[in-house]
Amino acid sequence: MRPGLTSNGVAEPLFLEFDDNRLLPMLFGDFGRHLARLEQGLGVSISSRGNSVTISGAPSMVAAAGKALQALYVRLTGGEEIDMAEVDAAIRLARSAGQYDADEEPPLFDAEIGIRTPKRRISPRSPGQAHYLRALRETELVFGVGPAGTGKTYLAVGMAVSFLVSGRVDRLVLSRPAIEAGERLGFLPGDMRDKIDPYLRPLYDALYDVMGPDQVDRRLESGQIEVAPLAFMRGRTLSNAFVILDEAQNTTVVQMKMFLTRLGENARMVVTGDLGQVDLPPGAVSGLHHAVRTLDGMAGVATTRFGTDDVVRHELVSRIVEAYDADGSDREGNA
Repeated sequence: MRPGLTSNGVAEPLFLEFDDNRLLPMLFGDFGRHLARLEQGLGVSISSRGNSVTISGAPSMVAAAGKALQALYVRLTGGEEIDMAEVDAAIRLARSAGQYDADEEPPLFDAEIGIRTPKRRISPRSPGQAHYLRALRETELVFGVGPAGTGKTYLAVGMAVSFLVSGRVDRLVLSRPAIEAGERLGFLPGDMRDKIDPYLRPLYDALYDVMGPDQVDRRLESGQIEVAPLAFMRGRTLSNAFVILDEAQNTTVVQMKMFLTRLGENARMVVTGDLGQVDLPPGAVSGLHHAVRTLDGMAGVATTRFGTDDVVRHELVSRIVEAYDADGSDREGNA
């Protein structure tokens, strides 16, 4: 059970023991820096002696710290490495799992939620990511909406690659609208490919990270992976495919309807975007905003709304997002 209070009102400490001493240096971090981050992030005090750890503090935070340490230890026993980013992820997940008993496995730490790709295993690093990964695995059409740094595109690409290499789909189709930051293709130098590639580069980057350049290039040549602007989707039916539309806040309502109606047999579709970064002309309605509102509650459709607590980049990114949200002056075109 989670730590409580002693008879004199003092919080009971939590004692943990770990079986494999060889893993403890990686669990604790160089000079105990992982334990220090847990102390800082959860407001607890952690002391270690041999293979045992004692955690003291507020009962709810002590329980959260215990869950975080146990989750990190399980990763190590599975042959995976941990770094400070994984420690921060464990802190976020443990905080959200406070309603569970200390001896109960929270769903957010369920190994089945993660993704295995040819290059790495991807695990959720926030409650929103855990919800999103489950939706990606179980639902035909998924909307991932939220600020930068929440992993919307990266996780979608990781799940798509997992579906492809396991044979659940025959191909991947990744797309973006070719409009960003007030620029237009006609004003960029070079031929059509030179104009388009900068807009699609984030999708290539995610593919290379989860699959490796050699496999990606080979599958691009064979047609198993297609990366193309949204305009190239018109008139097609996408069957036996995992289809991703990124930066969807920059679609119009007509473009979004066109894209969503490309869905064919045995296909999955993921639409991601940030409604705080709409680059459409002033007064234009974002197709993403309209679709999320129109399709809300429809069978076979799931929406994950990420918040600043789900930002998994540098912690300063969360504060930047919060500051801009509070200011509200960047909401042009967000009808």
